[in-house]
Amino acid sequence: MEPLRIGILGAARIAGRAIAEPARSSGARLVAVAARDRDRAEAFAAEHGVEKVHASYDDVIADPEVEAIYNPLANSLHGPWNLKAIAAGKHVLTEKPSASNATEAAAVGDAAAERGVVLLEGFHYVFHPVTRRLHELLAKGELGDLQHVETTMVMPPPPEDDPRWSLPLAGGAVMDVGCYALHAQRMVAPWAGGAPRLVSARAGERKRLPGVDEWLNADLEFPNGATGSVRTSMAAETLDFSCRIVGTRGEAFAPSFVLPHLDDRVIVTTKEDHWVEQLGRKSSYAYQLEAFTARIRNGAPLPIDADDAVATMTLIDECYRTAGLEPRPTTTL
Repeated sequence: MEPLRIGILGAARIAGRAIAEPARSSGARLVAVAARDRDRAEAFAAEHGVEKVHASYDDVIADPEVEAIYNPLANSLHGPWNLKAIAAGKHVLTEKPSASNATEAAAVGDAAAERGVVLLEGFHYVFHPVTRRLHELLAKGELGDLQHVETTMVMPPPPEDDPRWSLPLAGGAVMDVGCYALHAQRMVAPWAGGAPRLVSARAGERKRLPGVDEWLNADLEFPNGATGSVRTSMAAETLDFSCRIVGTRGEAFAPSFVLPHLDDRVIVTTKEDHWVEQLGRKSSYAYQLEAFTARIRNGAPLPIDADDAVATMTLIDECYRTAGLEPRPTTTL
């Protein structure tokens, strides 16, 4: 396939791992980058082989050589800049979540559909063989009927001045890491009779930062009676990004389902047997970029779409409200 021509909004640390390294391995072209600080953009371009440095995000979007935009900006800037890129006819790979709240996510999805461009929210883990294997175990009945799903996304705290602690920048534990845990619960809906409903949610605010969740725990229930538990925190002592799926015949555990390049194991225990599978350390971001490119180039199907983004954001908003907090506000540029 013709190499995908990508423009990058910002020189965020995640951009190196999530787009620059996958582009190198897939052969995609990094055509342009811009950042609030031009020196940072220049340094990023030099390190990662980006062809051009532009003065502004608008210039990256307007570049005729750029056909797809990667958006790793602060959460509050996902929605507005996704909309700008879509209006210019560019495909968009956006860091999760795609917007600050469900209303904004719906506006982004509607705009992409109207403009006829591909919009992909960066839940990269779903493209990796670790997650595909978890779903395959359910699909083939190797675990029996689904009974319970546990998703844990906890990490040590970022620095106090980190944007992830900012309410105006749509920060908080759920927006940064908990969205993965909630998304993974939604992804088992085909084997649970449908999407989960929220039963309860509890949260704790970061000290001196009212409205910003330091942690949030949620309980869910699926139409078939299976249950789900979500635990997320940005104030834990250690990092734990794990998923456990329990069925009537056994269970499967992925100790690092969101970062499988660090631990690619799926540990399966049934009534008859116990085994460990290793599914490969290739980055989930690389699988994601390959799938995004294949969708643009030949219409290959994607496991998630704009409707999925709205459904996830709706569940996030509901968790916040149930826990006594407000959903993140919409930002106007």
